[in-house]
Amino acid sequence: MSISPTVSSLAALVRDGRRFWATPGGQAVRQAERACLGPVCERLFGVHSLELGMDGPLADMCPVRHPMTWAPTRELAEHPATLVCSPEALPLPDGSLSLVVIHHLLEVAPDPHRTLQEAARVTRDDGRLIIFGWMPLSAGALLRVMPGRRRRLPWRGQWRTPARLRDWLTFVDFEIERVDYCGFHLPGALPCNAALETLGRRHNLPLGDSYMIQASRRPQLAQSQGSRLGFASPFGGSALGATRLGQSRFLPDPYSLNDQERKTEVD
Repeated sequence: MSISPTVSSLAALVRDGRRFWATPGGQAVRQAERACLGPVCERLFGVHSLELGMDGPLADMCPVRHPMTWAPTRELAEHPATLVCSPEALPLPDGSLSLVVIHHLLEVAPDPHRTLQEAARVTRDDGRLIIFGWMPLSAGALLRVMPGRRRRLPWRGQWRTPARLRDWLTFVDFEIERVDYCGFHLPGALPCNAALETLGRRHNLPLGDSYMIQASRRPQLAQSQGSRLGFASPFGGSALGATRLGQSRFLPDPYSLNDQERKTEVD
């Protein structure tokens, strides 16, 4: 089976990401992020969850019965419960997951808007969407100005502030409940200083290397969607051969309806 250029570039990106997260610096950031995520996971329950990222499971402490990871190709799938697909076309039903974690993928994804839309689509009305991102104003961000750094992970891609992602989340009918910052350190040092980490997290200072956004569906829209949405045709299967766990259906295109059907839709 031939591999498209997009899938090939995603596979190369994941390999580069795994090399970074295996370094001492990557492990230090990962430990700080797990410390931020731990208290959130203690309050989350459900049947299915999904992590979209380039490293191994980060939310494996959550009491979710069927956690899934993601990979762009079968060769990169490290666990039996791995969803092999494009992050822009998840072969999952609408509102099927209690928890979705996007771990430093929006900075480098080929289409970050579509990736976020898909993550929001498969999140339950009472579920949580967790986004980890790199903070543009931090000690780690200072290294991005060095020549050649922006072509390597983790410094490549586009780093966005939580305020920017708030606008993106509003577009997909989600709202931010809380933003936590983690990975505090002095310039040139690893984020493993316990005193700085404790101080930074206690006051939630926006100076950490990364941030964690907790988002949920806007309740007033969740109620209207539950009573008004009508579904017409099944979502197409993934070209990457991902196994579907259910059907996902989309609203009909209003421009494809004839006059009588359009009147029925309006009524």
